[in-house]
Amino acid sequence: MPTDLALNALLVEDDARLATLTAEYLGGHGVTVTCIGDGAAGLAEAFRHPYDVVLLDLMLPGKNGLEVCRELRARSDVPIVILTARGEEADRVMGLDLGADDYVAKPFSPRELLARVRAVVRRARGQVGPSVKSVQVGDLALDPGARRASVRGQEIVLTGYEFSLLYALASRAGRVLSREQLIELAGGSADDAFDRSVDVHVSRLRQKLGDDPKNPRMLKTVRGSGYMLAAEAG
Repeated sequence: MPTDLALNALLVEDDARLATLTAEYLGGHGVTVTCIGDGAAGLAEAFRHPYDVVLLDLMLPGKNGLEVCRELRARSDVPIVILTARGEEADRVMGLDLGADDYVAKPFSPRELLARVRAVVRRARGQVGPSVKSVQVGDLALDPGARRASVRGQEIVLTGYEFSLLYALASRAGRVLSREQLIELAGGSADDAFDRSVDVHVSRLRQKLGDDPKNPRMLKTVRGSGYMLAAEAG
């Protein structure tokens, strides 16, 4: 994605000073930011206007960020980046489990946030990686051009990161990929290799694929090594 591509972001953050500084920095790099300081109002705004990405603080008045994330994801596939305080691993994991695409821990550098914003939007638009080949693995079919996934002809709804992760696995079906390899192939940050983000996304993928988490037939865990999509998935 060109760095000067215009993006529209919704920032739901009740710290007015942080919101202003963040909006000013992102605004100087081609991102138009709308700031909302209340969870319920932020959710209403996200439904009212189309945004390229939603930046969502977790500690919000009116409606907390996890509630906003859950309700927003239930009705929209807009990329969501959650903003959390360091040490709130449980909240980060829960946010990802509810459908957030990425997170940034506070205090964060505006430059890192900008990189994350561009990355999740690239994934949502199917602009990560050079490959555009459709992939069929057993009952699973992936069309990267349309960003569509289906199992036995039934379409499944995935976030941008989930699709990129599944495509990385499907295009290398039968091979074990480490968490670090998956993060790189899906266009994420190397920092994610040291937390549970990949595990959470894999768990969500299993749910959406209808794969038994206790005895998965499709998306298998290889203990100590990583994950593998079975060569005859489904």
